[in-house]
Amino acid sequence: MEVVTLTETYEAVVIGGGAAGLSAALVLGRARRRTLVVDAGEPRNAPAAHMQGYLTRDGMPPAEFLAEGRREIEGYGVELVRDRAVDVVRDGAGEFDVTLATGPTVHARRLIITTGLADELPPVPGVAERFGRDVLHCPYCHGWEVRDEAFGVLGTTPMSVHQALMVSQWSKDVTLFLHIVGKDELSDEDLSRLAAAGVAVVPGEVAGLVIDDDRLTGVRLADGTAHDRSVLFVAPRAVPRSGLFERLGAELRETPFGTYPVVDETGLTTVPGVWAAGNAIGFAEQVVNAAAGGYRAAATLNGELLFADLDAAVARGRG
Repeated sequence: MEVVTLTETYEAVVIGGGAAGLSAALVLGRARRRTLVVDAGEPRNAPAAHMQGYLTRDGMPPAEFLAEGRREIEGYGVELVRDRAVDVVRDGAGEFDVTLATGPTVHARRLIITTGLADELPPVPGVAERFGRDVLHCPYCHGWEVRDEAFGVLGTTPMSVHQALMVSQWSKDVTLFLHIVGKDELSDEDLSRLAAAGVAVVPGEVAGLVIDDDRLTGVRLADGTAHDRSVLFVAPRAVPRSGLFERLGAELRETPFGTYPVVDETGLTTVPGVWAAGNAIGFAEQVVNAAAGGYRAAATLNGELLFADLDAAVARGRG
């Protein structure tokens, strides 16, 4: 781990050390850019034992994936500090001063922010403790591993119907527990689709989970009844880590899954010189998408710096 001093200046600072940030750093390192990664060490997929759907890395533990990424960027001279960026200020030259939680401030010509988001889980006893094991949220991430098991889906909004219908692709034994959703909140189309998919609908608030030998075996309702289930799908509330974008005055957009910066196809925000990638730009960015977004942002950043420096050299020559 590098020790950062107050006087250090970088061509690029990447804030966030997940898949998007490390991918961006890899591209920048290979482009011979002096680059710093500021990693707070809070990957969204930390609760998961494995990650799926990433070609050639299917089933790889997330911690192992990140460790390999850190090893790769080190080989290209990229520096990494385990710290948190608490403030960013854009100076009069259009560059940036990044203040870290431990005190130092580093200067960056350009920024890539990949701070991601946090999953706020429903406040049902047992859900947080088992999240990433047999309490899951994404069938594309975990559906194959639990295929054909007895699924439950915890209703938190009428959108939970969509989740119940989606997971029915991986099991034909699915029960939607309405929990805090009233049956009258479901449309006729919802009910017709649930019936067509063979999804059972159970009203009543969920009080907790039934655990035997460290395994989920059921869902217990407030009235005391229990339903045998071995997997429970939930829909966390996305909490984007958007504070740095707000500090920079970036334009933000409201979505059903949180507030995210407005970006173009390269990840460039409305603040010149600032890119975003990964879950910093949206709820549904999987690891493979995040890595691609980091790559795209870094390649664009490198090109912008190259031509800015060339144009400056041309101007000096004319002068």
